Amino acid sequence: MLKKKIKEIVVGSNNEGKIKEIKDLLPKYYIITSPKDYGLKSPKENGNTFLKNSLIKAKHFSKKTKKICIADDSGLEIDLLNNQPGIFSARWGGKKGDFNLAISKVYQRLSKVDKNWKSKKIKARFICALTIYGLKKKPIQSLGIINGRISKKKVGNKGFGYDPIFIPENKRLTFGQMSQKLKFKNDHLKAYNFLLNKWYFDEVYDYIFVKPSKQIGYFFWKKIDLCSKGYVSL
Repeated sequence: MLKKKIKEIVVGSNNEGKIKEIKDLLPKYYIITSPKDYGLKSPKENGNTFLKNSLIKAKHFSKKTKKICIADDSGLEIDLLNNQPGIFSARWGGKKGDFNLAISKVYQRLSKVDKNWKSKKIKARFICALTIYGLKKKPIQSLGIINGRISKKKVGNKGFGYDPIFIPENKRLTFGQMSQKLKFKNDHLKAYNFLLNKWYFDEVYDYIFVKPSKQIGYFFWKKIDLCSKGYVSL
């Protein structure tokens, strides 16, 4: 099987926060571009799961740019709100993607369901589905889950999205209070578990293009600390 040189990777998102976060986690020698660099708008995300929506974006941008594309779909699920906002997490911010508005909606709905919610531990989870499209004939996908709880108030100005109100399990700080380095150290990367932190893109590339399929499975099982759920579609 021929091995081609990867020079450019398209991050399939128009969310500057996501682009920066993924860019910071990839080797610096890759040219990282986004749909805006190609004048592309995001496709309609009509999937009913995070995985399906990440695939829609990765496939769309990869075919449009003729480049390898990494796209994610992520969101927050809150037990007390019947797993809302879920796949509609970004849409809670309205057309302008205002996450201050989205966070306000979370607190409003929690208060509506249970006016005493602040005295309780409100379980939640951050979910991220990640897809690589264009590296091989079939996409590579992974689903990462970080369990945690909702903070009683918005705390911290780091990160983006729902970071200021999500406290990961066994931690005291919200993602909004953590430095990027600390986020990565404290399992924020579980959400990107097949590329980030313990998976290096070069290694994934090598195993996909060079190693036989049986060894791919062994690699994923042995070398990755799967604290979160992950799988590979080959």
